[in-house]
Amino acid sequence: MLKQYETVFIMTPVLSDDQMKETVKKFENILLDKGAEIIHQENWGLKKLEYQIQKKSTGFYQLFEFKAEPHVVAELELQYRRDEKIMRYLTVALDKDAIAYAEKRRTHKFGQKKEPKPETIFEVKPESKPEPKYEVKSEEVKYEPVVEVEKPVIEITEPVVDQNNEQIQENKED
Repeated sequence: MLKQYETVFIMTPVLSDDQMKETVKKFENILLDKGAEIIHQENWGLKKLEYQIQKKSTGFYQLFEFKAEPHVVAELELQYRRDEKIMRYLTVALDKDAIAYAEKRRTHKFGQKKEPKPETIFEVKPESKPEPKYEVKSEEVKYEPVVEVEKPVIEITEPVVDQNNEQIQENKED
């Protein structure tokens, strides 16, 4: 039974453009010779790696999406391990949700918003406007001025003290 797979591999950055294309063609031919159907392939180009692999901080990324028997994947990964131009690889079997996601990614519809439905605008006709049940009258409100009340003044007096803390005189008169 054919299953759908996706494989990404990273090639060493010391390859020339022609060597990189030859390596990609080599793995494409391996898939085709084993009876796989290549659905899609992408060249992601030279990318910076998150951490160094084999003392290299960049690599050429390549993606293949294909349908094949499980034994084809085992043979492909064996060839990845044997080739010194391949630094890392990852092959995954796609489930139905991943297949739908891959289809959206291939057709560049991923992340795009759906077209909004046309909005229906309702018009209110003057004759259909309901009459208010209550009549609102505006009354004039009269405001009275605020009367200011005098606050009582409370004096707090403290005795005057000199530097030696001796009382000089009292402010308080008895």
